[in-house]
Amino acid sequence: MQTLRLGSRGRDVRALQQALALHVDGIFGPVTEEAVKFFQAQKSLDADGIVGPKTWAALDLKQYRRSISKIILHCTATPEGRDFSVEQIRQCHLARGFSDIGYHYVIYRDGSIHVGRPESVVGAHCTGQNTCSIGVCYVGGEEADGSHRPKDTRTPAQKKALRELVASLQKKYSGATVHCHYEFANKACPSFKICDL
Repeated sequence: MQTLRLGSRGRDVRALQQALALHVDGIFGPVTEEAVKFFQAQKSLDADGIVGPKTWAALDLKQYRRSISKIILHCTATPEGRDFSVEQIRQCHLARGFSDIGYHYVIYRDGSIHVGRPESVVGAHCTGQNTCSIGVCYVGGEEADGSHRPKDTRTPAQKKALRELVASLQKKYSGATVHCHYEFANKACPSFKICDL
């Protein structure tokens, strides 16, 4: 296996991504680098994001599983009252250079829960936290007037679905803590405080 780093491409990158439960596209981008650094730190290796002989040796290409410690809540930052689908989010994320939709779950205005990325695949929703987290997003989060002002636009159905989904994920990933995106980034997302979950 060759030494891999940010910008590398090809078959070995695909093998690495598969081993780390990433979306497999053969391109060593920022999400792959983040996952490599996280893995290296777990294995007490130099967490430099470069996959050399020591990192390849530490990778058990058949048994690595994601360790989930956080559930991170998001909003789509779209106007109140406007629907926005998983496919529309996917297209926006692809246009931004993502390999797929960044979130694992999206909650529509009617309270229905839709799958984005599989839970087994590292998301692209919160820089520095993707490897160890599940990303959950609700549709909305901004004033209806197009001003882009943050607003908790969750419908009663969305609030109920979000609470139930988070409870289910916490049961599945024992010890996982719940966070709002704004805890890790300079933005208002998800436009409500964790105490209002």
